Amino acid sequence: MSMKHLLSDGIKATPPSFVRGILKAASDPEVISFAGGLPNPISFPQEALLESMERVVKTYGSSVFQYSVTAGLPELRQYIADRYNRIFGLALTVDHVIITTGSQQALDLIGKVLLDKGDGVIVEKPTYLAAIQAFSMQQPVFYPVDLTEEGMAPEQLEAALQNPVKFIYAIPDFQNPTGLTYSAGNRERIRGILKDRGVVLVEDDPYGDLRFEGERLPYIGVGKLPGSILLGTFSKTVTPGMRTGFIISENRELLKYISVAKEAGDLHTNIFSQYVIWDYIKNHDLDQHIAKIRTLYRQQAQAMMDAMEQYFPPEVKYTRPEGGMFLWATLPEGVSAMSLFPKALEKKVAFVPGDPFYTDMKNLRTMRLNYTNADCETIREGIRRLGGLLEELIER
Repeated sequence: MSMKHLLSDGIKATPPSFVRGILKAASDPEVISFAGGLPNPISFPQEALLESMERVVKTYGSSVFQYSVTAGLPELRQYIADRYNRIFGLALTVDHVIITTGSQQALDLIGKVLLDKGDGVIVEKPTYLAAIQAFSMQQPVFYPVDLTEEGMAPEQLEAALQNPVKFIYAIPDFQNPTGLTYSAGNRERIRGILKDRGVVLVEDDPYGDLRFEGERLPYIGVGKLPGSILLGTFSKTVTPGMRTGFIISENRELLKYISVAKEAGDLHTNIFSQYVIWDYIKNHDLDQHIAKIRTLYRQQAQAMMDAMEQYFPPEVKYTRPEGGMFLWATLPEGVSAMSLFPKALEKKVAFVPGDPFYTDMKNLRTMRLNYTNADCETIREGIRRLGGLLEELIER
């Protein structure tokens, strides 16, 4: 029996995740995968988390297994508010924070709360493919704005704002997929463009703590633009499997509606995971743990760039990230990354072609490479295989 006639327009408009399909194809242990945005498993504090699991059960008993409040564990929300106040000089309270099931749920909730069919969303070009997927459920119109080495192109942003836009989605720090970071000047200019406009700025920041070069920059919106939303997560600093993310906003009206949408969707995020994360960060130095991750990722990023310098044809250009988990390569003219992908799988190496990161372009010569989920020797071998394949294609 065909189900197509029963499906909603929203689900039919939502593309399947290209990366999820790649991860399945790359599950072969012989495949060197640069495809997923996976943290390195050696960064997971497994022993400490096991201690936290045992401690919260002994200390809080049935509370860690019971239903809880939609906004999330108050102690964890207070910790998040205090941490952002300390680092960025903000004035957040517990009421400015909602715990979500990963920041992916936050994207889904924002789309549900703000978008009707045909509403406009400004996104970077390219942008995070799972954000495109989440927002597509509401059938918006995407207005992509070119991403330069400085950040979102201001003139294009101003032009895009002439359309009926509800919100802007941006990843200013170590952007996914490019690894680029908005400059301080670009952030100031965007802030000026958005001042006094009735549009929400959504800043997604899963990678900000992972800076291994340079200094951390202030956010564009939070603390400065009243309608702004900031997304964060413990997936890249503690563990992704517990699916613990969060929304920060100083606009309590907006948070009220997001809370209603979350209540309708899942009642609340896994409370056991929230207790465990809170106990872990309460009893350990999170900044010290993150510093170890930064050191690890600096080495892995450098290993990938060194290998690309040695094995890739000189026609291939790539970004040089100062943090995060990805770099972005541009292949020579006439070489499609999507066409390259199956050939690379034959060589037992995987990456993400650039196409899924765009809302309006196909058959591109860009690709995303993740350097955080393989050791340096494995990275070197994977890049060597890709480089050999690229040399073959160019010679033809």
